Amino acid sequence: MAQVKLDALDRKILAALQQNGRITNQELSEAVGLSPSPCLRRLRRLEESGVISGYVALVDPGKVDQAVSAFVRVRLDQQDDGHLTAFEKAVAQFPEIMECYLMTGDCDYQLRVLSRSLESFEDFLRSKLTKIPGVSGVTTSFALRPVVYNTRVPLEIDG
Repeated sequence: MAQVKLDALDRKILAALQQNGRITNQELSEAVGLSPSPCLRRLRRLEESGVISGYVALVDPGKVDQAVSAFVRVRLDQQDDGHLTAFEKAVAQFPEIMECYLMTGDCDYQLRVLSRSLESFEDFLRSKLTKIPGVSGVTTSFALRPVVYNTRVPLEIDG
């Protein structure tokens, strides 16, 4: 993955957008100290280069009946490319899975899963996750409450 060279103005643009993704180009240009046209050109370059991969609304899971947050560690019986690829394709189809990471250490994957209740999580576990061929072990921890939840990528503005 090629890294994109960012200057201080690019970083300011990214920081402002991470604070408020609905900011207008006029507001953004004022916030970073550029006129609107060069600001928009920089923004488009950041989008086209993939530095900005999309725009989203952050939804509070508890307010939409998805209050159970589970961290699931998965072990596979084999770690060859075929088994890893098959697992990754399978979990990409499950809307309950918010994040999935290939890991080092005592598990192969770490998942963050949202569900309505413990019963719905159990159903997900029994009818979906453990049905994936090659899954040999699953360990789950439930989050009691979030302490830090940050969607902003840390950016060094002065560098």
